[in-house]
Amino acid sequence: MASNDPKKNGGFFASIASSLSNFGSAMTKSVNGLLGYEGLEVINPEGGTEDGEEEARKGRWKQEDRDSYWKMMQKYIGSDVTSMVTLPVLIFEPMSMLQRMSEVMEYSYLLDLADECEDPYMRLVYASSWFISVYYCFERPWKPFNPILGETYEMVNHGGITFIAEQVSHHPPIGAAHAENEHFTYDLTSKVKTKFLGNSVDVYPVGRTRLTLKRDGVVLELVPPPTKVHNLIFGRTWIDSPGEMILTNLTTGDKVVLYFQPCGWFGAGRYEVDGYVYNSNEEPKMLMTGKWNEYMSYQPCDLEGEPLPGAELKEVWRIAKVPENDKFQYTYFAHKLNSLDTAPKKLLASDSRLRPDRYALEQGDLSKAGLEKSSLEERQRAEKRNREAKGHQFTPRWFDQTNDISPTPWGDLEVYSYNGKYTEHRAAVDSSNSDEVTDIRSTEFNPWQYENQAAA
Repeated sequence: MASNDPKKNGGFFASIASSLSNFGSAMTKSVNGLLGYEGLEVINPEGGTEDGEEEARKGRWKQEDRDSYWKMMQKYIGSDVTSMVTLPVLIFEPMSMLQRMSEVMEYSYLLDLADECEDPYMRLVYASSWFISVYYCFERPWKPFNPILGETYEMVNHGGITFIAEQVSHHPPIGAAHAENEHFTYDLTSKVKTKFLGNSVDVYPVGRTRLTLKRDGVVLELVPPPTKVHNLIFGRTWIDSPGEMILTNLTTGDKVVLYFQPCGWFGAGRYEVDGYVYNSNEEPKMLMTGKWNEYMSYQPCDLEGEPLPGAELKEVWRIAKVPENDKFQYTYFAHKLNSLDTAPKKLLASDSRLRPDRYALEQGDLSKAGLEKSSLEERQRAEKRNREAKGHQFTPRWFDQTNDISPTPWGDLEVYSYNGKYTEHRAAVDSSNSDEVTDIRSTEFNPWQYENQAAA
């Protein structure tokens, strides 16, 4: 079972873990053959074995691409590769990392239940299950697009939620998000650090995630476990997050400590999560158990952590049905995030849905997607030169950098807070008489603060 030691680091790291997973998957299916490991037997965490030469033949990379990318990655061993590496578009999915950040909202009904709940321990059962629900999308191997500085993503029409995310820093990459409905507010400053180890990479969550339940003003803070991406070069790439997830009620001192089991031989223990809800005296009150890719259950327990006599183990969350044989392994909710189903009446010009590279990839045009991606990255570099030449600093539109520095075991975090301006903007747009709806195909993506790139 999990220990009950508190920690002080937090954040959200789904996007970087998925990004590195897919990069490793593409290299895995090519480098075995490239380096002469024909006939290599690979044991994967799902059980069974695979022939390394056969895996190499399945790769999507050309021989010259394999060679150049392997040589490139060698020099990064021991380094933080969060924003160093430019990758080809063939391993991307048609979604940005800001959209990935919004996927945690799929099961937001759990937070509505938490806010309405009278039992303080059941409140934490609901909230912690909500945080666990997003781990299912971590298995998706495709890499989301890195957001352009100033890029945004908006989401409405789901559980009464208004969600806004913005890329507030490029080096280091930092995204900020705010979500709200009648039951809760959710605030996130997302930053990660990585350590590339050759055949694996460690991912450290240097971020802060806070959730406020409105009825009683309860403030919860999340501390996720670190992540390890295995078999970047040899074997089948897979992700594990062994360690503790801690959700603390900053108002009362109650907390949840859930232990993510490490994956053992032939997949033993993979996905399994168990732990307790503790009161402020660190006495167990609820036992929780399940699998982070499938379901979570709870059961009242005694001070020894044993189930109370006659108490039933009840399910609190289960993964929704997902599409079969989906090209990008999307959930139904992920598909909605890319559509106008979750868009407000008129999108910001900086919204991720409007990215030309994302849209081209969604339409299956990899060549155009690659060209558009390179063009956006070059414009971003040009804007930076222009901004620095004028002696200006980038200023986020919807979030403000605070003086709050959150310490973590892996470095300090610059905390960004929602400034409320998006709420005012959205209210003004929604109250207008205009019925204008954004056309993704014809609306220009525009996150830029400095339009005259040629002057740089």
